[in-house]
Amino acid sequence: MSEAVQSPPEPRWRPRVTHEPAPVDLATAERAAADMLAALGLPVDSEDMFETPRRLVHAYAEMLTVPEFDLTTFANTAGYDELVLVSDIPVRSLCEHHMLPFTGVAHVGYLPGERILGLSKFARTVEFYARRAQTQERLTTQVADHLQERLAPVGVGVVIEAEHSCMSLRGARAEGARTVTSTLRGRLHDDPSARAEFLSLTRNRRSAS
Repeated sequence: MSEAVQSPPEPRWRPRVTHEPAPVDLATAERAAADMLAALGLPVDSEDMFETPRRLVHAYAEMLTVPEFDLTTFANTAGYDELVLVSDIPVRSLCEHHMLPFTGVAHVGYLPGERILGLSKFARTVEFYARRAQTQERLTTQVADHLQERLAPVGVGVVIEAEHSCMSLRGARAEGARTVTSTLRGRLHDDPSARAEFLSLTRNRRSAS
């Protein structure tokens, strides 16, 4: 009688759901980078590439260092209730699937409630979530949710458009292809006229670029 075929054991690892950065060990990373480059057939012991593992690791460490900042808000004493849009915020992040950069711009808007936000904080919020291994979809949602939770606006919207080098430099090699993602919260999601105004303004920015 033949033995029953057993299913493979489930993997022990579980995905990190917080996406918070773990402690950095540059020395171990440099040794691993040297091993990886050597395994790919590159002359890491040559004069030209001797410092490459260190430079590679420090470049990634710089791109993955999450900056700290305070999301300072102010009382909306003027009672401003129209759309505020900060457009063309630079986006520089790393695709978590290939660890290759994706770059582009973010358009972030909100309808103020009782508090308003200093305009530079929109760019800092985008950078805060971009400086880690990411997907564009998650990045878009995280920026919107952070502003919704900390600012409590009437509505908030985020549109990100970016080119992914993991698609332009390898695989499909679709150079120039851009991915657009959006997340809307509050009135910008529920009110058709507010939604249309926000999406129209961001669409006009994309058409002009």
